[in-house]
Amino acid sequence: MDVRNPAEVEAAFAAVLAEFGKVDIVVNGAAGNFLSPAATLTYKGFRTVMEIDTMGTFNVSKAAHNAWLGEHGGVILNISAWSRTVLQGTPLQVHAGSAKAAVDAMTCTLAKEWGPAGIRVVAITPGPISGTEGMKRLGGGKKAIEEKFKGAIPLLKYGVASDIADASLFLVSDAARMITGVILLVDGGSWLSPGDAITVASL
Repeated sequence: MDVRNPAEVEAAFAAVLAEFGKVDIVVNGAAGNFLSPAATLTYKGFRTVMEIDTMGTFNVSKAAHNAWLGEHGGVILNISAWSRTVLQGTPLQVHAGSAKAAVDAMTCTLAKEWGPAGIRVVAITPGPISGTEGMKRLGGGKKAIEEKFKGAIPLLKYGVASDIADASLFLVSDAARMITGVILLVDGGSWLSPGDAITVASL
């Protein structure tokens, strides 16, 4: 489905319910991203990322609520962006940072609105994860840039996919039954570091 298309999203949930009979967990992980200076970023490029990341998260969450979660409860897990991009701003990432900041706000708002219905809404902010398509694209495969990323992480190491999987599993499990509206940073503490991990000049 295209998460930007509400009709397709609603049809997907109808198909899931027809096949499985229920929805326990919804993960909003769709995202669009690329490097671009704000001054040369096209209006269409900015809009596209907002539509995928922000509108996509809303469309899927709303459809899930209306199709099942609103009456039966469940968990919505949103995947945000690297904390530095959202909290401090990262050059060349105005579109992704803006879109994911909106997702963070949505996480907190929906947690308040839908909590009484037994719906927990949580989010994860991944740091740089080695071996992923995102690292290849955003790091450009340049060793110097990758070392600057790593130097901005207090633990001085990249995460791996299982770090995000394990944190996700905890948040959607009954072990986190009293946790909602939380944006969990799984970034090795990089949000604590001052300054930018990369600059326009380094690229």
